[in-house]
Amino acid sequence: MRQKAPASRIWKLLYLIAVVLSAMIIIAYLAWKALIKPPPMAEVPPLETQVQAGGDAAHTTAPSNTQGDFARRPLCYTFLLAASDQASANADTIMVLTYDAEEQTAGLVSIPRDTLVDRRFPKINAVYHDGIEALRDEVSQLLGIPIDYYICVDVEGFVQVVDAVGGIDFDVLIHMAYDDPLQNLHIHFEPGMQHINGKEALAICRLRKNSDGTMAYPDSDIGRTRTQQQILTSIAKKLLENPQKVLEYIEIWNENVVTNLKAEHTAWFVSSLLDFPLDTGLSFETLPGDGTVKYNGIDWCYELYPEEVLEIVNELLNPYTEPLTEQDLDIFQVK
Repeated sequence: MRQKAPASRIWKLLYLIAVVLSAMIIIAYLAWKALIKPPPMAEVPPLETQVQAGGDAAHTTAPSNTQGDFARRPLCYTFLLAASDQASANADTIMVLTYDAEEQTAGLVSIPRDTLVDRRFPKINAVYHDGIEALRDEVSQLLGIPIDYYICVDVEGFVQVVDAVGGIDFDVLIHMAYDDPLQNLHIHFEPGMQHINGKEALAICRLRKNSDGTMAYPDSDIGRTRTQQQILTSIAKKLLENPQKVLEYIEIWNENVVTNLKAEHTAWFVSSLLDFPLDTGLSFETLPGDGTVKYNGIDWCYELYPEEVLEIVNELLNPYTEPLTEQDLDIFQVK
């Protein structure tokens, strides 16, 4: 008959195992901290020569900060966020996010998809035809700030994220009635709070017009943009509430996102954002302008208001230690 080990020996063994495991955890944590470092920040926007377009349009002066006179705020990063429209190959949603990891604040600004730019097809969403990097450069030049990273998600990835968090609760503010048999797109919602899945959230984000041709929102694309911002906030809250699903999020990210973020950079941002105060730390805006402008034969271009745009950029997006001026922006206007 085998003799039982003395209780003291068992406790010593358990203590030794606990010490070894603790040491391994500490070593792993220190190694992780050594490898996961703050990502680098982009240089200032490239200097471009601005050309008048036949005397009937004008830019503001080319950005003056392109000479590198401005210093970057520490741990303050800028992102271009875009969602692609598979039907038209345009960017359906364009946003810029500035995240201050030191202060734990962020500004998210929507750029209306019809924003006027000096190109053959003068709407900024069409720049995406040339790729996400071309869109990044256009946005950087427009706002006078460097864009450190871009994140472009396709519609399937958006749907999967919403479904992964179990759907979201969302207050639909307007009656929605739209059918497009060619895209198999059917959007029908009544006003009120409701729980929606990924496909329903995408449908709400996409709605611009009703089936009868009337605009879905009284303020047109501005209302649509506001709805997109609210849905993104709801998704972000659910993501932060369910960190145990991080492996599922990573799989969705890898399959549906185009980005210039490296894996170690993504890991650093994720760790930094775990305790982000979403209710108090995140501010939203939409660039103001006139959406009735016609240019190059194209109707309903959205011409930005430079003074108001500058105020928003300085308040929510400026990564520099000094404020920008109108001369730092590159806003195209029809005379």
